[in-house]
Amino acid sequence: MITFDDIRNNKEIQTYITKADDSLYELGYTEHSFAHVGKVANQAHDILSQLGYDARTAELAQIAGFIHDIGNVVNRVDHAQTGAIMAFRLLDKMGMDVDEIATIISAIGNHDESTAIPVNAVAAALILADKSDVRRTRVRNKVTSTFDIHDRVNYSVESSNLIIDTECNYAILELKIDTTTFKVMDYFEIFLGRMLLCRRAAEFLKLRFKLVINGVELL
Repeated sequence: MITFDDIRNNKEIQTYITKADDSLYELGYTEHSFAHVGKVANQAHDILSQLGYDARTAELAQIAGFIHDIGNVVNRVDHAQTGAIMAFRLLDKMGMDVDEIATIISAIGNHDESTAIPVNAVAAALILADKSDVRRTRVRNKVTSTFDIHDRVNYSVESSNLIIDTECNYAILELKIDTTTFKVMDYFEIFLGRMLLCRRAAEFLKLRFKLVINGVELL
């Protein structure tokens, strides 16, 4: 059985994650390195664990979260599909069970909001974990006067917390935002598609999705 530790410690996978993030750095994107994929991996795992999924399914979500962005090493365009193909080659080479590979690559291939559909529980958990990772520390541009809207939106988020409420069946994304540097409407201009995708992912997991910004429920 291929474990999350096997994936996390694999030198090839580490290289693809590093090189993919290097490419995104040159394109001006926010951080997509080990801080992001590590957070997504653990969040995806925790979502399914809290919902009562078995330990192995939760670990498959953790694996998918860790390698979901490797396709960016080829190109940002269609990176989800490219990443799924790359993941297939890597996992097959490591000897992972074909059914587990199929689950993981389906999730990776369906995590980008332009083409994503929560096709299984692992995909739904990956979507929620990935799209909720909005935070100031992902902004790499240090010159605030040159921020574009993506920089402003991410930089304004002082804290982000995804809560799985199993008693009331909610997935709640709570954001604390500094509104002196950006308007809440800017968040929706950039991330409305992501939030609607989170709602679909939550529904797949039999949850209702809430977006709460500065204590106000907005979605």
